[in-house]
Amino acid sequence: MVKLSADLIEQSAQYTNPVRDRELDLRGYKIPVIENLGATLDQFDTIDFSDNEIRKLDGFPLLKRLKCLLMSNNRIVRIGENLDLSLPNLEMLVLTNNNIQELSDLDNLTCFKNLKYISLLRNPVTSQKNYRQYLIHKVSSLRVIDFQRVKQKERFEASKLYKTKKSATQLANGHAAPGKIKKTFVAGEKLSTAEKRNVAAAAASVPSVVSAKEEIEAIKKAIARAKTLQEVERLNQMLRSGQIPGFDAIKQAKRINNEEVEEEMDIEEPVQQELEEQEMEGKESLKEKRTGKTTTISSRKGT
Repeated sequence: MVKLSADLIEQSAQYTNPVRDRELDLRGYKIPVIENLGATLDQFDTIDFSDNEIRKLDGFPLLKRLKCLLMSNNRIVRIGENLDLSLPNLEMLVLTNNNIQELSDLDNLTCFKNLKYISLLRNPVTSQKNYRQYLIHKVSSLRVIDFQRVKQKERFEASKLYKTKKSATQLANGHAAPGKIKKTFVAGEKLSTAEKRNVAAAAASVPSVVSAKEEIEAIKKAIARAKTLQEVERLNQMLRSGQIPGFDAIKQAKRINNEEVEEEMDIEEPVQQELEEQEMEGKESLKEKRTGKTTTISSRKGT
């Protein structure tokens, strides 16, 4: 593998392509990571990264001139966040023959407001149900997907499909309907048991965040447990695909911790109800005593 350095950029082919754009040719160097592109001085409309070993689409400096990015025949499994801050004028993105798996892996494309052409052919994600509709919904500026023009009918289907799903999801999660005022949180006010359950449920629905230190420890433990060459190769394949060995065990531990919190809430509920009943009884007793005193004073005045 070759590191993408300033020297490599200077030595690579630079020319005006058939559509009269300035192009930088970085094909076939087996580059693993995108870096040091500041050395281009933002002088290119197109950069060709085809036939390399890139796994994540990120690492770009601010390149206002760049309009076309060719990333075919790499190993891309992830798309970086906020790429529009680095590539604000990107119009064409070719990701043919990579390893993007899920529809959710395309969510970070939403930031591109000028993206018109995209190719994801020979990626596993293209076999997902409603793939084109999902992509149209996420990136409304797209005109051509996988060399097929986006039709108005597809835009209508995408809008209808995902607006309906969003509304259903909001109702399922207990989101307030339009026009209804949400209850305002008061500082110092205790949460009811039902509210605590809602908070616990919301916390359980959020994916667990595992620190880099925990990931490294999980990888070390998995390597230490490997006894055969096949197990080592399996770990290697998992790491290449972006999976963390032992990650499920960490999530399981966090889930058990959440269940213990819920059990504590179940124990707390009857105790809290009993305290509330005692408080109500005390108030009623005090009220009766005050009523008795008032009656006695009134009878004395009458006498």
